[in-house]
Amino acid sequence: MARQRETAVGTVTSEAEVTSIDALQQGLAAVGYFAERPLATSIFLALRLRRPLFLEGEAGVGKTEVAKALSRLLGGPLMRLQCYEGLDISTAVYEWDYSRQMVHLRLLEAAGEVDIDGTRGRLFERSFLLERPLLRAITASRQDAPPPVLLIDELDRADEEFEAFLLELLSDFQVTIPELGTLRAEVPPLVVLTSNRTREIHDALRRRCLYHWLDYPSLDKEQTILEYRCPGADERLRQQVASFVQKLRQEDLYKRPGVAETIDWVDALVALDARQLTPENVNDTLGVLLKYQDDIEQIRRSPLPLDE
Repeated sequence: MARQRETAVGTVTSEAEVTSIDALQQGLAAVGYFAERPLATSIFLALRLRRPLFLEGEAGVGKTEVAKALSRLLGGPLMRLQCYEGLDISTAVYEWDYSRQMVHLRLLEAAGEVDIDGTRGRLFERSFLLERPLLRAITASRQDAPPPVLLIDELDRADEEFEAFLLELLSDFQVTIPELGTLRAEVPPLVVLTSNRTREIHDALRRRCLYHWLDYPSLDKEQTILEYRCPGADERLRQQVASFVQKLRQEDLYKRPGVAETIDWVDALVALDARQLTPENVNDTLGVLLKYQDDIEQIRRSPLPLDE
């Protein structure tokens, strides 16, 4: 692929060097993310068109890792906003450092410099502004630097009011602060939004994004991921684990295991000096793979899908 350079975060490729979908796939693989071509195409278009990328899928399929991999690949900082019910502007965008403002006001009073016209402006300077992830992604976007990657994670957990606020941000990449005015990004940051689909995201926001549904990995892809992430594990063990998890996801479980749980399970088995799956070590370690007791009991009551 294109020329690469070494940085503190590893081997990365500049955005200008991502000249094709194939080059992007190779670059992502070099930083540990193995994207199939449809996903790589969506990422490539998001880079070229500077459009937000909206990833939907079950929990644990690797949506969040897309943003992390892009940050590693391009060398830009990762700004992550974890969504939750009740998320507001002061947490997501900005707030004023009230304690520092009060200290500054006391100093002005002590120096006899308090006046009606000038004090308010001196209290609402940029130095007193606490930038949260959304604003930080805007102010960090510069022509002469790698683009920041803004990850808005699990948007479906946030309220619809916050979703409505994002419409302006994702359209114009600007934030209006009454005391300072409008702050605009020099260039749009790379934006990745994720959703586990616990509720539907409004059409108005979807229209502003490129969309991709991310499913659980195929057997071959999961084996590739385990080979990269768990190089110390026996090859036979990695193959058995990948096959076991693939079959497990076909069961009627409350929470099917994601890729992160698969990796954790291999690491746990290696820590127990396991070289292959056995009924004993599977039963002993199911709590690493499954996170609900009903699921664990269901699998223990059923014939274990072990490869011979």
